[in-house]
Amino acid sequence: MAQSSTNIYKRLESLEKHLAEEHPDNPVLAKAVHSFRKLDRVAQDIGLLDRNESYATHVTWWPMIAVLGTFSAGKSTFINSYLDMHLQRTGNQAVDDKFTVICYSSDNEVKTLPGIALDADPRFPFYQISRSIEEISEAGPQRIDAYIQLKTCPSEKIRGKILIDSPGFDADSQRNSTLRLTQHIIDLSDLVLVFFDARHPEPGAMKDTLAYLVSGTINRADSNKFLYILNQMDVTAKEDNPEEVVSAWQRSLAQAGLFAGKFYRIYNPEAAAPIEDPLIRERYETKREEDMAEINTRMQQIEVERSYRIAGMLEQTAETISNQIIHKLTSMLQKWKKRVILFDSIVFGTLLILSGVAFWLTDSWNLLKTFAENIMAYDTSSLIGLGVIVVVMAYIHFTIRRKVADNMAEKLPGKFGHDHTACKQYTQAFLKSTAGFRPMCFQKPAGWNGSNQNILAEVRSEANDYIQSLNDQFTNPSGRKVEVAVAAEEKPATESVTTPETRVE
Repeated sequence: MAQSSTNIYKRLESLEKHLAEEHPDNPVLAKAVHSFRKLDRVAQDIGLLDRNESYATHVTWWPMIAVLGTFSAGKSTFINSYLDMHLQRTGNQAVDDKFTVICYSSDNEVKTLPGIALDADPRFPFYQISRSIEEISEAGPQRIDAYIQLKTCPSEKIRGKILIDSPGFDADSQRNSTLRLTQHIIDLSDLVLVFFDARHPEPGAMKDTLAYLVSGTINRADSNKFLYILNQMDVTAKEDNPEEVVSAWQRSLAQAGLFAGKFYRIYNPEAAAPIEDPLIRERYETKREEDMAEINTRMQQIEVERSYRIAGMLEQTAETISNQIIHKLTSMLQKWKKRVILFDSIVFGTLLILSGVAFWLTDSWNLLKTFAENIMAYDTSSLIGLGVIVVVMAYIHFTIRRKVADNMAEKLPGKFGHDHTACKQYTQAFLKSTAGFRPMCFQKPAGWNGSNQNILAEVRSEANDYIQSLNDQFTNPSGRKVEVAVAAEEKPATESVTTPETRVE
């Protein structure tokens, strides 16, 4: 355990150093790693995290774009066009059944690396994902290469970003693991591009995709990061009423619960079918250029959004521990205590009644009086007998404690559904709080004390400071910088302006 704790500390130290070197103009990221360490210590005291775990590994430290959708929706073609190189295989049928993480490399040669390259690096979104794969795959963690891979390419458009191409949703093999990993990606991504094939507008064709990617996202707090893209629109130009294709998709999305919001209509000009009618061609090209411009703008903005997301996660996690997790754990502890007391009363009450009946039937009440007198006289055999009775009663009590706690923990997965991470954290923390060495008189969960409450308050304050720092860097609602800059130009060359707001970003 000590070795694992040292390993995660070294990884975070390396991450902090790397971020400081790569983003010297944005120190918030490196400082955030230090705040995550504080958060980890509190979570480890409570039992939410193991000593070799960190909340810092639950986020991706690079801006991340996920490309999801069905087979033949044109995801790989879009990625190749965006990168200006043929990186991903394309085709109308399934051509790849792995999640492909794409990142920049100065090497002119495209390289494909195994999944273990992602599993062991906390900077990437699949750090230690082999643990989850082990839970859902009978083959164990060695199967990680069957699910994910890493590709590097020299495209400048991907520098400083991570792009993930997902397998389609129509696969039957590895379906549960694919959906689980997809949910993991969705949670971590700054931007999610959801592709649909304009050639298949009927609702039944993409039932699973709509149910999982649309129904599951409309109520999310970060639902604005989802862009719904109707791809390969060029094929509809030959329809008698091409607008009906769009209407069909709007009805499909409405059936899945998406009544508001915009989806984009694009196609790849290099792979597009010729559009003979010049008026229709102009209309399609104009619409495509407008929508592609919006998509590209969102993709370029994610680096800024990433910094806010990480600062926001710090604050949100600290708030969740203080106001939600502790409250739920306290409620579970109270329920556990009541059940333990109930079963203790039943078991010891039953033993007491049976003992009374036995003494009454055998008319042996005088034995109790003699036993008590011998104890008062410090009789060795009687004291040993008393010790045996106490040990047996303690064994029964602690057995009841553990059985009740295990029974409650076994029911937790049903309450959390697909949120395996939350279920695991609550289970660990609850079992730690009900451990045999903790007296039942404690009202609060293990590790919840004034010191850790103060640490969480510090983390929340630091997160707010990071957000304010980002606001100073990326916004200027007062416009004072411009005014001061103009004033600086009017000053003699020998004078200097020391106002912080004169700093040029």
